[in-house]
Amino acid sequence: MEFRRSESSQPNPTVASAKGVNTPLVENVDYYIEQGRWVFTAVFHRKRGHCCGSGCRHCPYEHCNVPPADD
Repeated sequence: MEFRRSESSQPNPTVASAKGVNTPLVENVDYYIEQGRWVFTAVFHRKRGHCCGSGCRHCPYEHCNVPPADD
């Protein structure tokens, strides 16, 4: 996944979709801010097109690439 923020004073984050097209992110659609951190929604993850394996809260891919926990 590529995630870019512009260098200008106004942020313009984008995501590279599964088709390789950079799509602007929309607050409260693709992500929301919780306690100063970005939380990506299922809409964002579907645009990306795959599970990244990070255990994201809203993963629509059932965390299929998340490694098993070390117990």
